[in-house]
Amino acid sequence: MARRILVVEDEAPIREMVCFVLEQNGFQPVEAEDYDSAVNKLNEPWPDLILLDWMLPGGSGLQFIKHLKREAMTRDIPVVMLTARGEEEDRVRGLETGADDYITKPFSPQGVGGAH
Repeated sequence: MARRILVVEDEAPIREMVCFVLEQNGFQPVEAEDYDSAVNKLNEPWPDLILLDWMLPGGSGLQFIKHLKREAMTRDIPVVMLTARGEEEDRVRGLETGADDYITKPFSPQGVGGAH
């Protein structure tokens, strides 16, 4: 079974491109366009990984990570921030909040889809 990746991104062209690349690499992307829809997608089967934008309608990516890490069933799901916030202090804040990795926009689509 393909690994499920929750892609949380409010910009449709970026979300669609990331999902396309993931599908081409054998993953099963699940799309969420805002904070609330991302929270609603946290159900079984759990995603194996979350690609998460920082700036979202309805809440921030950091708020989402805090929500995720509070729950016993979701706290171990790896999170990769995929964001335009590229300052060193933003990267540190994202990682300290609980992100496992941090990719800044613009990014290489191959870099997103190539990690198996």
